[in-house]
This record gives sequence, C-alpha cells and structure tokens, in this order.
Amino acid sequence: MNRLRFVCLATLFFSLRPATAQQQVDLLIRGGSIVDGTGAPARRADVGIRGDRIVLVGDAGRTTAKRIVDARGLIVTPGFIDPHTHTADDLSSVARHRNDAYLMQGVTTVATGNDGESPLNTGATLATWQQQGIGTNAVLFIGQGTVREAVMKMSDARPNEAQLAQMKKLVADAMQQGAIGLSTGLYYAPGSYSSTEEVIELAKTAAKYGGLYDTHMRDESSYNIGLMGSVRETIRIGREAHLPVMISHIKALGADVWGQSTAVIQLIDEARASGVDITASQYPYTASGTSVTASLVPRWAEANGNLLHNLSDPALHDRLVKEMTVNLARRGGADTLLMTSAKDKSIVGKTLAQIAKERGVSPVEAAIQIDKAGGSDVASFNMKESDIEAFMKQPWVMTCSDGSEGHPRKYGTFPRKIREYVDNRHVLTLEQAIRSGTSLPAETLHIKDRGVLKIGYFADVLVFDPKTFTDVSTYQSPRQLAKGVRYLAVNGMLAVDNGALTNQLAGRPLRHQ
Repeated sequence: MNRLRFVCLATLFFSLRPATAQQQVDLLIRGGSIVDGTGAPARRADVGIRGDRIVLVGDAGRTTAKRIVDARGLIVTPGFIDPHTHTADDLSSVARHRNDAYLMQGVTTVATGNDGESPLNTGATLATWQQQGIGTNAVLFIGQGTVREAVMKMSDARPNEAQLAQMKKLVADAMQQGAIGLSTGLYYAPGSYSSTEEVIELAKTAAKYGGLYDTHMRDESSYNIGLMGSVRETIRIGREAHLPVMISHIKALGADVWGQSTAVIQLIDEARASGVDITASQYPYTASGTSVTASLVPRWAEANGNLLHNLSDPALHDRLVKEMTVNLARRGGADTLLMTSAKDKSIVGKTLAQIAKERGVSPVEAAIQIDKAGGSDVASFNMKESDIEAFMKQPWVMTCSDGSEGHPRKYGTFPRKIREYVDNRHVLTLEQAIRSGTSLPAETLHIKDRGVLKIGYFADVLVFDPKTFTDVSTYQSPRQLAKGVRYLAVNGMLAVDNGALTNQLAGRPLRHQ
C-alpha cells in the first residue's frame, strides 16, 4: 500500500512539474502578460494545459503542444467567476445553455439562485445541467424566498413551528444535493415578510453543511430599516448562524443614503476585525435593475398574492398613491426609471416620466397602470459614482453582474469594470480588478482549484486584448455581446477561439461538498 501511494504521488508530481524538460501539452498559450488572479504584478509567462488542468505557468522551454496560441501583446488571466447572476433559467434552456453573454465577457463560472429566488429542487437542476451540457461552470444557491413560498405561499405571517421545520428541511435537502449556501432577497416579497430570527434559523441549517449566506439586503436605501440597519442585520445573521456572509451588489441606493458608503465600509471592517467572515459583490453601473413593482409598490400590497386586487381597490388607492409617491422620491423621480422589459412593448425604452406625460396622468398613476398591464422591468438610476468607487476599492468587494434581461450588466460587467475603472478612471490597478473577479469570488464561494493561474488548478483561462476589451451593451441596446476576448478555455476546452464562440459545452455544475 505504501509503495502504491508513493507511485501515485510521484506520478502526480511529475505530471504537474514545471517544464524544465520537454513535455507535451494540449494547449500552449505563449508569450502573454500573465495576471494570475492573486493580485501579484503582471509578468510575462507561458501557460500550458493538459486535459482539464493547468500543467505549466512559466517558461515553456522545449514544451510541445497540439495547439499553440500566440499571446504576445495580450493579457492572460483566470476565467472570471461571477458570484451573482440570474442564469438558472438560461442554463436550463436548450436554446441558451451555452451562456454566451458570460463567455464573451471572459466568465467561466457563474453562481445563480441569488436574491432568495432559485429552483426548489437543487439536485434535479444540477442533473439537468450535467445531462444537457452548459457553457460555463455553475454553482447554485437555495433561495430563502423560494423555500418560504413553497411552505407558506405569499403569506406575510410568521411561520409556526411545523412550517419552520419544513423550511429547514428544504434547505437541508438542497445543501445535501449540492447547493453552496442560502440566498435571501429580504427586500422582495415573500422574503421581506421574514423576521431576522427566521432567517437565522435557516442560515444555521446551511451552516451545518459548510454553506454560506448571500443576501440582497432588506434595505439598500431608506424603505424600512435603512442601509445601515440592513448591514447590521446581515452581520448579526453571520455572527449568530456561524457562517460566512456576502452582501450582494453592495450600494447606497438613492439620495437619502448617498455618501453612506464610508460608514458602511467602517461597519464591515469592524465586523471583519471581530471575526465575522463578511464580503460583498458589486456591479460597475449607476443604475440598478429591478421592476416597477419592487421599486415603487409597498410590500403589504403584494401579501397573499393580492397585488392586482389591491391595485384596483378604490378603498386602498389613496394609501397606495401616497406610499408610492414617497418611494418614487427615494428612487430619484420618474426620470430615473427606464422601462427595459415589459409585456406592453410600446413602453420599453421610455422613462416613467415620458409614459406619464404621454398618458396625461401622474407618474404614480402611470406606474399603477403598468403593473395592472403585466408590469415592467426597469433600470433605476439611483447611485453616485463616489459611493461606487469607495466600495470598489475595498479588498473584500468582488465583481458581480446581477445579470438580468434589459440591463447592460448581463452582457458587459467585467469588461466595463476594466475599461472604465482601470483604464479610464484609475480607481483600481489591473491586478486588483482581476483579483476581484477571480480568486476572491473563488475563495468566497468555496470553489476549489479555480480562480488562479496555478499548476494543478482547473484550466479556466482567459486571453483578452487590452486594446479592444470593452462592453458594447447599453441601456438602449442591452443584448450586445462584449468584445476583446480572444480565447477562453473552460476546463481546458476552447469556448472562444480567436474571438468567436465555439460549440463546446465544457462547463460543469459544481456541487458543494
């Protein structure tokens, strides 16, 4: 047995050793500027791939290869890891499972099931992805809102003992089937109806299986407990449930809380110093993506699935208008809400102010009409660049897209961050920006052997042209693929070859162990 162990270890050592002697690789990326994901300075080096692993980072010497990529003048990095997407439906779709929008940004792994909304059956979803193939690797959260709705529908009541036990079992089942943790959308119904104590109990269940807690916080503005109160709630959940916590798309949303980034950063730094494992993700846009309902309608109006009834109830009309008017002011007014996706196609591309003017009604009345007609997604312009940059500079903030249809972030987040905040604004160095999209999310999500260009790690490797790497998507034309990715390997197979998507479905569902 000892001899067998020695032989196995020796075989592994020699298969992963640097290329001081001649060796054969499947793909050799030669002469590029390596930014390895750790934050270390860029350096010139070669990268060799055999099978699905990196076997060389350094001087290729006499290495031979089945395929050689000339990377002179290009940047070579780990593939990006996006910790917050809404790609579960895309990955499960036969038409969209290649995940083109992300591959063309250089993203090789996505997390989905965020904001408390996920497939209920984790095991079945991961099995579907495995069976039909996916273009990127993917990990999956179990959504607290999904779990609550399965047990309590859209009730705003507190769960009784039996209901809470049932929710905990659903979370435990998901974790055992491979979910990486629990996500919440405490701003949205039905998650918003949950007490902190209820969430802590479910988070404790995820913690038993080594999971983490990801949250769209209860308030990023001044809707209820406020931005600072929500950060404190998140810290409390992490401390009492004993698990890592990640604040999704951290921001100061709306004029009421502009400038509070300084206080939020101090609060998080203090929590980290006290032993709470807390991080955050962020997208590099001044507009969030949400819906007319979520941004303006009070949550009580959605309780028990009675939204349309309550919107049409004359007895509730004055109360709704009053509260929606306050919420509209929080968002910055009707000019800041741009319709991006709606059943009524005639309103897409128009602001709420434009629609109200065309219809001869107030903006709030126009919003009620839109919701009655099926609703609309919106781009909500509500952030200040100074807050965005303050958060972005923190070593515990990683890049995410929060990709949703109708918002350019689904197609442009990662190249935009480099173009705008590295090249143009000089907020970050290239090395810092790459780390925030590679090794930091890999560590946060507990994704093993990815996120760094390192011998023995999985061969998720991006080669991009720094002169042309840019986002093309806009608020007016959000579904435009990014440019500048020359080559992208997912598990050692080229998903992008010389700037063009291939037909490879090399991604894998990554089950939490």
